[in-house]
Amino acid sequence: MTYRAPVQDIRFILHELADLDGVLALPGFEEVTTDLVDAVLEENARFVEQAIAPLNRNGDTTGAKWSDGSVTTSPGFKQAFIEFGQGGWQGLQHEQEFGGQGLPKLVGAPASENINSANLAFSLCPLLTDGVIEALAAVGSHEQQSRFIPAMLEGRWTGTMNLTEPQAGSDLALIATRAVKQDDGSYRLSGQKIFITYGEHDMAENIVHLVLARTPDAPKGVKGISLFIVPKFLVNEDGTLGDRNDVWCASLEHKLGIHGSPTAVLLYGSGKGDVGEGAVGYLVGEENRGLEYMFIMMNAARYAVGIQGVALSERALQQASAYAQERVQGQALEGSAGPVAIANHPDVQRMLFTMKALTEGARSLAYVAAAACDKSRRHPDQAERANNKALYEYLVPVVKGFSTELSTEVASLGVQVHGGMGFIEETGAAQYYRDARILPIYEGTTAIQANDFVGRKVLRDGGAVVQALVHEMRATVEQLEKAASTSKADAEGLALIARRLAAGIQAYEQASAFVLGNAADNIRAIFLGSVPYLMLAGVVHAGWQMARAALVCAEYANNGNATDFHQQKMATSVFYAAQIMPRAEALAATVLEGRVASEYAGMIQAT
Repeated sequence: MTYRAPVQDIRFILHELADLDGVLALPGFEEVTTDLVDAVLEENARFVEQAIAPLNRNGDTTGAKWSDGSVTTSPGFKQAFIEFGQGGWQGLQHEQEFGGQGLPKLVGAPASENINSANLAFSLCPLLTDGVIEALAAVGSHEQQSRFIPAMLEGRWTGTMNLTEPQAGSDLALIATRAVKQDDGSYRLSGQKIFITYGEHDMAENIVHLVLARTPDAPKGVKGISLFIVPKFLVNEDGTLGDRNDVWCASLEHKLGIHGSPTAVLLYGSGKGDVGEGAVGYLVGEENRGLEYMFIMMNAARYAVGIQGVALSERALQQASAYAQERVQGQALEGSAGPVAIANHPDVQRMLFTMKALTEGARSLAYVAAAACDKSRRHPDQAERANNKALYEYLVPVVKGFSTELSTEVASLGVQVHGGMGFIEETGAAQYYRDARILPIYEGTTAIQANDFVGRKVLRDGGAVVQALVHEMRATVEQLEKAASTSKADAEGLALIARRLAAGIQAYEQASAFVLGNAADNIRAIFLGSVPYLMLAGVVHAGWQMARAALVCAEYANNGNATDFHQQKMATSVFYAAQIMPRAEALAATVLEGRVASEYAGMIQAT
């Protein structure tokens, strides 16, 4: 099935929901026009559809191969990555100071979504490289920035994030990789890192590893972690590549999905390079502040993985929709002269609309978050910067957790739409299901996102962002009620959206009050319900964006300017309100019953 970038929906969300005009008016974006944004979106769509999407199937069936420490990527990946770099896509949203194009995150988000939809396994390489660039741009020295960032922006080098180890998992306090300072100011690293995405490959000249390690006298726990740059090849003063560093790929993991993405086990200090024993590394910032620095990269990656959830959902939706239109089976309920396409059957329509509503709701929420990020960095008013910073930080775990969890649901529904053929690999639907399953796990599981959401985002500010959002969402309900009473068309649909959004807001507010009111004396109850609470926030906030979209479409209809797209968007918004938004009340009940449930939850240890 051929992938087509959803450019029309992207444009609608950018202009109507995410305030593209407001973002482009920010200082530093004076040369970025809406015409330029349109051109970027069109060229991005052309590139990913023609150069990246055709490699998706091969990446799954003929994944990356390991041989004696070297990795050969799937056929076509290397050339496609060269074209990716030459096209300037790696530097799209990075600062011009280092050779990037300096476009807003709001423009980079859809470009990232499209490449992830086209080929999730391929896209992981630029995703991690983006994180390395962002981390070094924020906390690297001037010399480190000038030495490593430009080549990554050009696509000649790539980057990785080396956190966990076999004994550590998500508990980074347990990492044991050792870094010993040398007389010349560099460090020698020794240890093992696992689950390193694109930790070894043949697509670039060099790989820049960001590695968490401990110095010999470091404090115990997370307070004793430092961050190091460890390049695959050392870099000479003139920028040329020097000796092969003592970093060795011991193996690749055999995974459920994303077969085209090499997930490496890396050994530091095995004596297999040209520099003697111990990988040469360079301290980033100060010793013992590594986890603080790495969180810059992790937060960038978490948002990016949320975009991957949207992207995977879009690809599964396109696959299922095409199949449902082509597959002829069964009579229409009203009677028909012969078999009809399964897209005519009510339950297939329910599945397709669920896929579409979840995908478009998550996309809207992610783009609104990107706009908040841009405003937090560049808005001329300090208070606006602070408000948008708080909003973006609040939304990142929602975008990551909600978008990735729903991607598994959407991909699963995609298999179901295909029926038995969905379980057969040759149709392609199963790949999206397998690929999706990693998304709620890596860059912090959904539980980690939910714990961060509750502890650092809701409790820390006493629910200030929550209350601000409740106020804005209630204003949208009032607009919907007014539109329903005056609209020439879609009055019934607008009234339904208003009712369901109001109920969702109430559920969200009740659950938030429970979290805020019980944190001091019933912390286990709060965290037992942290994932349902996170998903509740996702359901309501995405539904809010779909409600805002419905208001826009109703205005087009009242003016006689509604297109087929606007009618489809209105239908999807009504469906979201009717079929998805009621989940909010069930999720809120799960949170509110947490006190009693937590008393019994511990019993599972005895079974």
